[in-house]
Amino acid sequence: MWRTPGRKQAFGNIVLLGILMVLINTNDVASRKVRVLDSFDDSAAGCSRKYSASLADFGGVGDGVTSNTKAFQAAIDNLSLYASYGGSLLFVPPGKWLTGSFNLTSHFTLYLHKDATILASQDESEWAVIDPLPSYGRGRDADGGRYISLIFGTNLTDVVITGDNGTVDGQGVTWWDKFHKGELKYTRPYLIEIMYSQGVQISNLTLMNSPSWNVHPVYSSNVVVQGITILAPVTSPNTDGINPDSCTNTRIEDCYIVSGDDCIAVKSGWDEYGIKFGMPTKQLLIRRLTCISPFSAVIALGSEMSGGIEDVRAEYITGINSESAVRIKTAMGRGNYVKDIYVRRMTMKTMKMVFWMAGNYGSHPANDYDPNAIPVIQNINFRDVVAENVTMAARLEGIPGHPFTGICISNATIELTKKPKKIQWNCTEIAGVSSDVTPKPCNLLKDLGSQNTCNFPEDDFPIVKF
Repeated sequence: MWRTPGRKQAFGNIVLLGILMVLINTNDVASRKVRVLDSFDDSAAGCSRKYSASLADFGGVGDGVTSNTKAFQAAIDNLSLYASYGGSLLFVPPGKWLTGSFNLTSHFTLYLHKDATILASQDESEWAVIDPLPSYGRGRDADGGRYISLIFGTNLTDVVITGDNGTVDGQGVTWWDKFHKGELKYTRPYLIEIMYSQGVQISNLTLMNSPSWNVHPVYSSNVVVQGITILAPVTSPNTDGINPDSCTNTRIEDCYIVSGDDCIAVKSGWDEYGIKFGMPTKQLLIRRLTCISPFSAVIALGSEMSGGIEDVRAEYITGINSESAVRIKTAMGRGNYVKDIYVRRMTMKTMKMVFWMAGNYGSHPANDYDPNAIPVIQNINFRDVVAENVTMAARLEGIPGHPFTGICISNATIELTKKPKKIQWNCTEIAGVSSDVTPKPCNLLKDLGSQNTCNFPEDDFPIVKF
């Protein structure tokens, strides 16, 4: 005679049913392919993913008005199930896809069609507030937290953000206005931020009108940023192009950047917070870059460099109508070092100054910073530089009693504007050498004649082969 099961038996049956459902779902994940638009060729993504889907499959509406925040997150959450089965790809089809912030997953590709635009929502409720970065201690715009980035990921492995030159538009005007009016409660969001991750590729996209920084890999390794076009009004505040921050083994190449701030800003934390966190940026390669930034640098090192910056190599760099070519920004209180910097084959047109190093940059997260945390700046190499229509060749200012040393400039020809500065080389608290430099450098850069060529290592970083 059949009897109704007791509570223990019923519970056991439920557990058994649950196990069976997990097994069924797991087998289903392993055996089926998510539908993808027939017009999409995922071989163009530059990576192989076994499973793919369109944002439209998850209720996305590309009319530029409907919010797609839930659609993006539902799609990514679903595709994350395929991480162990060959990875997955989310295709963003033609259209204007309005969305707030969304989080990526591992073994995943976000791919934008050439006629697809991701539009950042201007509704602040679509932007979560997260903790400040531990190496900064506070937000850059305000004390406390910061708005999460539009495209965000943390603790990821093997993540790709790419497309056929699709567009991500941050619609930053509202954010810029609030910044100028002092109305921000938290730090503005970035367009793309990837944290604590490895194996990151960001490529073949156009990024526009970011509320603040555009691309921010932080606490990550094995990062490639390639074929990116970044566009922002040159008067927009803090719209840095690409900011590798406490990252190891990074390659930035073939990018075109028009920015309201530094085109490339190399960072590693801010004063005591960066010193304590202790994660340098190192093994960074920058090449084939074209930049326009009338009020900032083509490449900046710092000012937040308190975790250290070392072994940075830049070559085939073109700067047009920019404030400076290469700038080192630091100050007492920063601590740590900027060292082993190598730059060659630069072409500059219409510059305020070519070389700029400042040991008095200021800007501290707190007033009680340690004035004895003195940064060490050494082994800075520039060679094969051509510049025209330049107002001033160089401004090189170390820290009193703590000079910047090991500076080398060779084979540099700087043609001046019709109304140049009377003093072309403003040098204090520095030491180094020069060779074949016009106009003649300051006496603190000892002229070695034609006998000297500044160093540039010829070995490859591992990322070059990645």
